[in-house]
Amino acid sequence: MTFYFTGIRSFPKLWKSNSYFGLSSSHSYLSLFLKDCYGIRNQEKCFSVKTMSAQNTKAMNLLIAKARCVRKLDESSNKQVSADSSHMFAAGAAKKRSQMNPSSKDPVLPPVENIIQLPTKPLNSEEWDKLKEEFKEKANFENWIILQMVKCHSSVDVAKSVLAWVAAKNSGIVGYDLLVKYLYLCVFHKQTSEIIDVYEIMKARYKRLESGAYTLLMRGLIYTDRWREALLLLEDLKKVMIPSKKNYDDCIQGALFHQDVNVAWNLYQELLSHDIVPMLETLKAFFDFGKDMKDDQYSNKLHNILLYLRNNQLYPGESFAHSIKTWFESIPGEQWKGQFTTIQQSGQCLGCGKTVESIHLSSEEYEFLKAKIMRDVIDGGDQYKKTTPQIGSLW
Repeated sequence: MTFYFTGIRSFPKLWKSNSYFGLSSSHSYLSLFLKDCYGIRNQEKCFSVKTMSAQNTKAMNLLIAKARCVRKLDESSNKQVSADSSHMFAAGAAKKRSQMNPSSKDPVLPPVENIIQLPTKPLNSEEWDKLKEEFKEKANFENWIILQMVKCHSSVDVAKSVLAWVAAKNSGIVGYDLLVKYLYLCVFHKQTSEIIDVYEIMKARYKRLESGAYTLLMRGLIYTDRWREALLLLEDLKKVMIPSKKNYDDCIQGALFHQDVNVAWNLYQELLSHDIVPMLETLKAFFDFGKDMKDDQYSNKLHNILLYLRNNQLYPGESFAHSIKTWFESIPGEQWKGQFTTIQQSGQCLGCGKTVESIHLSSEEYEFLKAKIMRDVIDGGDQYKKTTPQIGSLW
């Protein structure tokens, strides 16, 4: 066992001086930190040594004897630990260690959750009242139950009975959050009439909606006779933010479903003007719509989509690839034949024998890219475009 005395510069001076700590000769204390570095143990111990007068040698001898006894007990304990360390991974060792070092913390019990089985059929007001009484947080019951229905994709009829129960208690008024969650279920189950009913309620009650409600309404209206109202919702959304690629996808899909190709292409160009990368499902819809169509203008636009995929290194999935293959083969008067193939390490196609275009830059392309990076990124043009005199003074 090795002991290290920590923080002592002049041990003899400290030991001999009675007034070092500003105390009298009979009350001077010296605190020592002893570090046990034997075997795998690594513990720090602290005790105090009290300076004694010459007349109290008996107490001094007793203290020394006690220290020797403690040392022998530590050495014995260390030998036992060293012997047991080789069996650290033996069977039952983990249980023994857990018994030797019991946790002082009380076991943490899992929180008690509200466990209510969702109804599978619509309930009346009395039944909903009874179910609410079993719920611990009664003030949040309505929001909680409709949220569980959304997670489980419950029946629209069951969710509608919740709204009818809430409306009966609140003079026919249903809150915005409940309406949006109910709308989600209607869109998920494609309940067109219910979607339109919720849309009418929201349109009459709220001048503006949040983006999630706009998205659900557009998605729900695109396959109905009132699909053009989804375009009006898109215009409303553009007043406060740039619509998402999914918003554009829904409207483009609806326009193609209702055979309005011009609207679909205009929305596609608008999406690109915002530097938004379209969803592959959106591009696939254009190819599916162009099947068996003999229209050079439409074909040119599809070729532009293929160039967009190439230039932006977007790779269609298997379903999209099938749509591209089917469109080529369906063009009237042309004899296209497509097949799925494998590209060799050399870049050669096993189907046609041609070499696939390499993504490696030529020396001219590299120099062009290098010059553009140096000019637009490293140099950046106007150094003060995004700063102010206040910010500049910090440098």
